[in-house]
Amino acid sequence: MSELPQIYWTEDGVEHSARWRSEAGLPPPRRVVVADDTTSADTAYRLACEGTALLWRGDFQNARQLLQAMARRTERKPKKKSRPGHKPAAAESATEAFHQHRLAQSQRARTLGMLLLPFEAGHAVPLRRAPDVSQACEQVYGSAGEPYVASMRELLGMIGAYEWRRKGVEIPALDARIHPRYGVFSPVRGEYVDLVANEPLPAKTLAFDIGTGTGVLSAVLARRGVRRVVATDMDERALACARDNIARLGYDKQVEVIAADLFPEAAHR
Repeated sequence: MSELPQIYWTEDGVEHSARWRSEAGLPPPRRVVVADDTTSADTAYRLACEGTALLWRGDFQNARQLLQAMARRTERKPKKKSRPGHKPAAAESATEAFHQHRLAQSQRARTLGMLLLPFEAGHAVPLRRAPDVSQACEQVYGSAGEPYVASMRELLGMIGAYEWRRKGVEIPALDARIHPRYGVFSPVRGEYVDLVANEPLPAKTLAFDIGTGTGVLSAVLARRGVRRVVATDMDERALACARDNIARLGYDKQVEVIAADLFPEAAHR
């Protein structure tokens, strides 16, 4: 963990520091204050919007409720200001709406990521009513030989991904389960899977699965009899996830998982 950056804060008049973990590679917040069960959602939201992180020292379940309350505040739509008599064109309105949506989502993620949790060595959370999250953290972060601080929002995402990976997601088109990993899109909505499973195929010699993710579409194509499927992705977690799922389902002789951007070189050979 020596390569991880440090996060600093003051508590009871004493300077403290710990390693900072962020799977997204975000830098540690520059301003950190200690928060607990007495911190109101309005105060927490205001501080987070201002760029001040809150290191939680209260009850774990109360922190979850606080994060939910902060999330509700991010969903309040600000009043739009428009110039008198100005009517934007449809294309301009659509482009601006998309830009504003992306901006709002980015700001929402930054704000909710400001609620931080302390971790001890071995990924133990030293808070009241904290669950055992060691296995979920181990799968994403690896080992932890010393204390660190991380975002609660990121932890909750890891817990959800751990359960998905452990239990799997039932895919009717495969009559089997796909096991997603953290950071890899889970096929919980089956419309696109059903489309690939049911639409006529132009040929069964070669197919490409670009941005394979969990490998679910490659598995469906292999099940339908496509002799060779080339699955590509740029994300290492997705590649490992796809290879694991393809091997588990027994399609590794038909499906080749490659690290590539779009179509790999010499793909048609």
